[in-house]
Amino acid sequence: MGLKGPLSVLAGGLMLAWPAFLAGYPLVFSDTGAFLHQTLGPLMIWDKPWIYGPLAFLLHWHATLWPVAIAQGVMVSHLLWLMLRAFAGGAAPGRHLLLCLLLSALTALPFTAALVMPDVLTPAVLLCALLLAFGRPALSRGEVAWLSLLGAVGTAAHLSHLPMMGALAVVALLAGWRASARVAVPLAGAVALLLATNLAGHGRLSLSPYGSTFLMARMVANGPGLRTIEAACPEAGWALCAFEGPAFEPFGPRACLYRQCPRDLLPSDILLWDPASPIHRDEHGQPRNLGGRALAGEAREIVRETVGREPLTVALQAVRDTLVQLTRNRVGDTLERRHIGEGVLGHIQAFGPGEAARFQAGAQWRGVMPALAAPLLWVQGPVLLLGTLALAFLAWQARHNRALLGMSLGIGIGILANAFATGALSGPHDRYGARLAWIVVAGAFILAAARRPDAAPGAH
Repeated sequence: MGLKGPLSVLAGGLMLAWPAFLAGYPLVFSDTGAFLHQTLGPLMIWDKPWIYGPLAFLLHWHATLWPVAIAQGVMVSHLLWLMLRAFAGGAAPGRHLLLCLLLSALTALPFTAALVMPDVLTPAVLLCALLLAFGRPALSRGEVAWLSLLGAVGTAAHLSHLPMMGALAVVALLAGWRASARVAVPLAGAVALLLATNLAGHGRLSLSPYGSTFLMARMVANGPGLRTIEAACPEAGWALCAFEGPAFEPFGPRACLYRQCPRDLLPSDILLWDPASPIHRDEHGQPRNLGGRALAGEAREIVRETVGREPLTVALQAVRDTLVQLTRNRVGDTLERRHIGEGVLGHIQAFGPGEAARFQAGAQWRGVMPALAAPLLWVQGPVLLLGTLALAFLAWQARHNRALLGMSLGIGIGILANAFATGALSGPHDRYGARLAWIVVAGAFILAAARRPDAAPGAH
């Protein structure tokens, strides 16, 4: 790349992390505390893979979170550099910085890059797959190895990445079985990582030892799971049989009309995390220790019974939730003070009083970040719509170019798989869509650049 290349990648990365500089500290979320605890404990959190926490530790060393946010921005910047080289005929510093500037100013990407959460690895996984499948001629062996490693770790960091990477391995067949095999390598690596870490930490050779609790909560909130519990109890002998129907009303389909549910707090979220929910209280009203983990076994039975009783309803609701998730792409709860909690502060206090003071001085902790960012967010919706239309049009124009067509289809399939894995299996949330939707804008930019007479996708 020469010296200009690395410098432009670094500059692009800093550009993409600008919300951290605006806030005065990297953005955090309630789950950030759990990932910090994975190395402060250490503790294998029951509901999260033991991947992102140790990975972030290699950067923050319990000293400061700034290296995490900056590294995440630089990582995405480098992947965009490779995308331009592979699909737009070259990655000149000016072109790269223009792309990073547009994405920084007009999309939700910076709010994902600056957030200390595995959300940033969702687009990273997608870009790794696209490059390995359709951009191989532009990559060195070292870059292929790097993308394979990043793809494996990124896929393992969040369970929703597994179906996305699997779908992308199928899309890669457009370029032949070798291309599909290149995408399958990080997928296999992710499976191995999850099996190994769950065996070591939970004593179970499983991809998700307790993930059934999430799916059960979604089915209860949608209705079929609640009907299964009502029909099977008390004969089933489940711990949840101790609760009468009214105990589930705050979490079931009658809790609110679907479109009137709060955008960032669905009944399934309350059922999963509210200490007063039937998952976390026994029949005597006493706290149930690690309820989501303790009830995972019967949650699997409830899920299996529900699918058997109402397969069509479950399928239609999954389609509905997937479609709703496709419309949920706003930067929302990641900016708000109410979603940080004292738990995150407690973990950052372990970094030292100086770092805790800097965190508390930041705009997010002070509760002013939404107001600071609001004037910059209105444009994202229109740009996303225009980017989607432009990507579809330019992809049709480039349909005879296998690399460009594969890249475009991969973006669409990746976004659809992400919507299914999050919306249908967990519940639609803005954060899940915002972390990935911006790629349509990047894809449209790359396709437009590839139309230049001097552009030759796949060339160095």
